[in-house]
Amino acid sequence: MNKLLFLTGSKGAGKVMSPILLVEDNAIFRKSLREMLKHMFPGLEIEEASNGEEALRKLETMNAELIFMDIRLPGMNGLETTKKIKEVDSTRQVVILTSHDIPEYRAAAFGSGASQFFTKGDTRSDEIANFVKSFFQERDKARGGS
Repeated sequence: MNKLLFLTGSKGAGKVMSPILLVEDNAIFRKSLREMLKHMFPGLEIEEASNGEEALRKLETMNAELIFMDIRLPGMNGLETTKKIKEVDSTRQVVILTSHDIPEYRAAAFGSGASQFFTKGDTRSDEIANFVKSFFQERDKARGGS
């Protein structure tokens, strides 16, 4: 059973968070991840895309600084999509979230510009929540916030 379906950890920080984009073709997993993030960070705005092309279209009009990306997507795969996202805006952070934890995928993910790699079956929801919380804390610190 997917560990992301279970909610653990504490509620998110009260800081202003930019929207997050979830790029995942599996609607059930995408919904599970969205619900977990909304539970942990109630004020978080979350957009969704089911493929790379849709993700790129959405990013033209939204200010997502953090993007969760599956590798295997219909049409343009997640690695190609990540590369295109980073070419347009290198400050956006792309987190690969895939079922396939093999060294070649990790290397390709980081080579495409991903900043983090999580495996769907092995990553707990609190690990993702801690990553998101740390991301926004570091961003706020870099911007001179507390």
